[in-house]
Amino acid sequence: MAHQATPVRRARLGRPLGPEPTAVSGAVLLLPGGDEISARKPSPLLAAASVRALGRRLARAGHGEGLVTHVVHYRYRGWNGSEAHLAQDAAWAAEEVVRRHGDVPVCLAGVGMGGRAALHAAGHTAVVSVLALAPWLPEEDVAAAPEPVKQLTGRQVLIVHGTNDGRTDPELSFRLAQRAKKANRDVCRFEVHADGHGLHQYRSEVLALAEDFVMGTLFGRAFTRPLQDALAAPPPLGLRMPLAAGFGRSLRR
Repeated sequence: MAHQATPVRRARLGRPLGPEPTAVSGAVLLLPGGDEISARKPSPLLAAASVRALGRRLARAGHGEGLVTHVVHYRYRGWNGSEAHLAQDAAWAAEEVVRRHGDVPVCLAGVGMGGRAALHAAGHTAVVSVLALAPWLPEEDVAAAPEPVKQLTGRQVLIVHGTNDGRTDPELSFRLAQRAKKANRDVCRFEVHADGHGLHQYRSEVLALAEDFVMGTLFGRAFTRPLQDALAAPPPLGLRMPLAAGFGRSLRR
């Protein structure tokens, strides 16, 4: 009996969240979390759950501007060391957007390990901005190369992290932001006081901040004052900006 070849896994884009605009003029690629090591195939429903609320919020906010929002479905659940599978899939997704829609600006928006993937894949020419929520980053090791930041040059970058995150160390995202800020002034980081990994306690504020950032970076809408201040402030102020309770109540829904 002939040996049957193992089918090749391919990343894919989920259906657009919300009604797809007639003419696409910008895209958000939502990158769910993942594991450090795993060759298993992710569950599409579970993976999308962590980014669906964000995606729907952005799809509503940007529909009139021509925004399309997709969840990226990875080939593997794990980052898997030097393979960096999730970052590879994020870069593929940016290329797929260009293939489908032409030269439109792309924001990579990731959660947890997806935040790391967004930061890594920022070097794709279509990417103009990166949103990393509670990004998973490896412990610093003198024997290993530090997380790259050169690819963030020329991009606008927002990192949001809860100060009580027990799964991904907020201090590691602060240190990465410090290094990135030296090469790129358009980097800022907000701290969500006493919130955990899922950023559930201040979910509405986090979603409003994400909308503020994405609509500004993709379509040129004016940033709110707190985001302007965070981008303009020198380190460490602009990298430890507190996210105020009630942020975004005046933003258009």
